[in-house]
Amino acid sequence: MNRTTYTPLPIPTAALKKLRVTDDAGRPLRPYTAREHGAPVDSVGSPLRCCLRAVAPGERIALVSYAPLRRWAAATGAEPGAYDESGPVFIHAGECDGPTGSAPGGYPFARPGALRAVRRYDSRGHIVGGRLFEVPEGSPEDGSAAFDRVIGEAFAEPDVVLVHVRAVEYGCFQFEVARPADITP
Repeated sequence: MNRTTYTPLPIPTAALKKLRVTDDAGRPLRPYTAREHGAPVDSVGSPLRCCLRAVAPGERIALVSYAPLRRWAAATGAEPGAYDESGPVFIHAGECDGPTGSAPGGYPFARPGALRAVRRYDSRGHIVGGRLFEVPEGSPEDGSAAFDRVIGEAFAEPDVVLVHVRAVEYGCFQFEVARPADITP
């Protein structure tokens, strides 16, 4: 059984509702049908941040600008300042059911060999560290255990309240993990 110690979180439903009208760069939603070739962006297999799975052919999707720290800061009163960054993410153009189960290995988008930036944020929304992480070759369980270690290292620092995982290649936000209640600072 593939298990994770931490819970990867998709883009929250309230944020998705807004992104499906206007993205975080102020652009209106421009949906299209996912295809292997010939779409505005060849998107089949790309990660959907609304349901934490890959895009399938024929789905109505959109590529939007998303600023995950901005929304978290608004909800918590944090002031991330210059650390408030946005990046491209794929979402379903219409409502979806969200994640429907565990990704292989327990973490989404854990393709062996993929490079990830694991960023640590404090309660102000400031970056307090991070690291480069390569998803290990091998079984999905190997990748899950490696993610658990890297995220566990982050939460071992008492100031860390939030971890963002981003793709190194494109800077895309992959998912976030909030400090679990049972790990006290």
